[in-house]
Amino acid sequence: MPDTDKVFAGSIPKIYDDYLVPMIFAVYAEDMARRVAARSPSVLLEIAAGTGAVTRAVAAALPRGVRYVATDLNEPMLAVAAQRQSDDDRITWRQADGMALPFGNAEFDVVCCQFGAMFFPDRIKAYGEVKRVLKGDGTFVFNVWDRIEDNVLTHEATAALGKLFPDDPPRFMIRTPHGYHDKAVIRGDLERAGFRDISIETRSEISRAPSAEYVAVALCQGTPLRSEIEARDAGKLQAATDIVAETIRTRHGSGPVEGKIQAIVIEARP
Repeated sequence: MPDTDKVFAGSIPKIYDDYLVPMIFAVYAEDMARRVAARSPSVLLEIAAGTGAVTRAVAAALPRGVRYVATDLNEPMLAVAAQRQSDDDRITWRQADGMALPFGNAEFDVVCCQFGAMFFPDRIKAYGEVKRVLKGDGTFVFNVWDRIEDNVLTHEATAALGKLFPDDPPRFMIRTPHGYHDKAVIRGDLERAGFRDISIETRSEISRAPSAEYVAVALCQGTPLRSEIEARDAGKLQAATDIVAETIRTRHGSGPVEGKIQAIVIEARP
């Protein structure tokens, strides 16, 4: 995985929050919030909080008196998250690397992570860090995207970009967001990190957007796919956005767009 796959900076964080969060992340954030609230944590850690989609949903589901630490590798993402969140003295925002968590042993009741595990260079090490900071009866709740073929709009966008760059198609979406979906591998990684009680389920939802252009901007300009496009030709970002929009419009019409999305949701305990 290239280092650029992990960089969410420049104009990406705001577009990500304005477009991608409502399009594909919010529905899974609500699911995450339900799962976390069911554990009634008093001290909660979120890894890879991004622009705060899960933070907002979880905070709304938890009572007063909870201590909630929300972290991300990319400070520009956290800046958007903190700005979006209403004043809440339960929440502490902190830049942190998921593979070297700056917290003590057995400090948290629950650790949650939405669509972040795919970006860990060493997942077993990251899971080991989660186990270390979890209390003995704690729970790790996280999700990852299923294969790209089960995520319709992203799959169609990736195929469209392959036509614009036939000699070197951008593969960020296949390689990273949709590159860690084998349930046996996920279970094995968790077991090697010391987790024993593991449940894994597939969860399908519907992604909705007001237009094909909205989808194209979300994917081409609100993710590190943007960096991959610009690395091939800095002047073709708009052309890339346009070809994705045209592809989505051809398949789904000129009005609001819907497409299947699918994730894998995991709950693990030591």
